Amino acid sequence: MHEPVLVDEVLHYLSPRQDGVYVDCTLGGAGHASKITGRVIGIDRDPVALEAARSRLGPSATLVHGELGNIAAILGELGIEHVDGLLADLGVSSPQLDDATRGFSFTKAGPLDMRMDQTRGQTALELMRELDQESLGQLIAELGEERYAKKIARLVKDALREDRIHTTTDLAAVIAKAIPMIEQRKSKIHPATRTFQALRIAVNAELDQLERFLAAFPALLAPGGRCVVISFHSLEDRLVKNAFRDLAWTSSLPPRLAKEAGERVEPVVAVLTKKAIFASDDEVARNPRARSARLRACERTSAPNLPISSR
Repeated sequence: MHEPVLVDEVLHYLSPRQDGVYVDCTLGGAGHASKITGRVIGIDRDPVALEAARSRLGPSATLVHGELGNIAAILGELGIEHVDGLLADLGVSSPQLDDATRGFSFTKAGPLDMRMDQTRGQTALELMRELDQESLGQLIAELGEERYAKKIARLVKDALREDRIHTTTDLAAVIAKAIPMIEQRKSKIHPATRTFQALRIAVNAELDQLERFLAAFPALLAPGGRCVVISFHSLEDRLVKNAFRDLAWTSSLPPRLAKEAGERVEPVVAVLTKKAIFASDDEVARNPRARSARLRACERTSAPNLPISSR
């Protein structure tokens, strides 16, 4: 059973009520959702995760096979205009990592898949074959923040041409050859970590999904409703931080002049976490996945209703 991260902090900032409506936009195995009082709507792109959540939550929850970025359309189809809380726990889950057949793990041999929804889309192997060396290097550098991206891309494309990459461990071994041993000895992470992260993000369009969610969520929250997001790397966290900050920003001009200039007079949200919230040492010792987790939360103000994003 997947152990969710920052459960106490999620419940604190989400502050669920028995009569409220709450959406877990990345349901997974329902570790967070099972702790939420009120009506729960769970969304996940992984059919396997949905089945696990269904057995845990029972018939009272509404479960939807869908994507984070389609939150507005999903709630619209359910006939729900506003909710009292939204939760997004980003990234890959422990069950997905632990199942070698999913292709997320660089320590267990499996197919180079990495799709969170295996019913559609391009696999990681297909993506690597499609991209030229320069594009692959740029992807690894940008989405994995990997300093040796160019060399990794060259070795990977060479290995693909020679038909030497078939499994996750094959790819991990090629990547390791691009990282100097002195760097590997100093690093606390596996040499393939950043490249696998980059491929996973690209295969699942994770940053695009997050951007669409951040554009849509304010209009979906009722006044006083809260949004809680847990991210696991700086690319995600930066998007969340900037979105919350921009929604809390108001014009420095007097109200009349601000309206004439087309600038916001009232904040759309109040940011509840001035800095990201991290897991305690005790939680990290119990659940190592929590080490890189960071939580941010905001609350919808009573500002005038916003149009729902059509992105």
